[in-house]
Amino acid sequence: MIYIEGLVKKFGERVAVENLNLTIEQGETFGLLGPNGAGKTTTIRILTMLTRPTAGNIVINGWRLPQDELAVKSVIGVVPQHFNLDIDLTARENLDLHGRLHHIPRRERTERIEELLEYVELKDRGNDMVNTFSGGMKRRLMIARALLHRPQVLFLDEPTVGLDPQVRRRLWDLIRKLNAAGLTVLLTTHYIEEAQSLCKRVAIMEKGRLIALNSPAALCERLGNYVVEWTESEGTQYRFFTGRTEAAAFAGTLAFNATLRHTNLEDVFVELTGRRVSG
Repeated sequence: MIYIEGLVKKFGERVAVENLNLTIEQGETFGLLGPNGAGKTTTIRILTMLTRPTAGNIVINGWRLPQDELAVKSVIGVVPQHFNLDIDLTARENLDLHGRLHHIPRRERTERIEELLEYVELKDRGNDMVNTFSGGMKRRLMIARALLHRPQVLFLDEPTVGLDPQVRRRLWDLIRKLNAAGLTVLLTTHYIEEAQSLCKRVAIMEKGRLIALNSPAALCERLGNYVVEWTESEGTQYRFFTGRTEAAAFAGTLAFNATLRHTNLEDVFVELTGRRVSG
């Protein structure tokens, strides 16, 4: 569905994306993981034609960029990180405007709007002004807008940033529904639990480079399924183990209070780069 080869993006002398190679399968939920400045959003902006690459080949659903931009626009939906709804319009009016821009016939447009408002659980707020919506409601409306023209690929750039945990998990359920219906989803995030919960595979980026690619479980298994964590004067220390019994035995030898837990993607990232994922 998405093929990226040798993708490079430079801003002057600064390299934002360096020789990125990825293949994302049809129907996959794929995550780009990394700290702020890792190159995630730049990659999404290139794939959604908001930024031109410096070099590289990109194919989406058989169409090449930048040669086939109009064809690609017809098969992708985009939910940007920042809210960009028209707050002086109602939810229905926002969707209607988007449908007109995609030249969707009036009858089909009206039916699709009602279907999507119900799908994202906003039908009872369809005639309300968007400036009265909470952050979670605005994000759901943006997803509905991105789905209006029935895309085959959905790009989500930090879809739950700034939302409280309960609202975030509601959006996770919505993303799972979309993927179960056959939609290919590419999302960027620096929330570890989001990538682990939603993504079949994740690519970890750091300073514009791809440094790891696999399923969340496989990436964690590379280190060991269990980690013992403790604090010394030098800071927090970690040691990884394949089995829980071995990890527990080691924790019992420490003179410090230790925590034994499952390895997560943040552990993988820290081991690879020495940096925390969030922030």
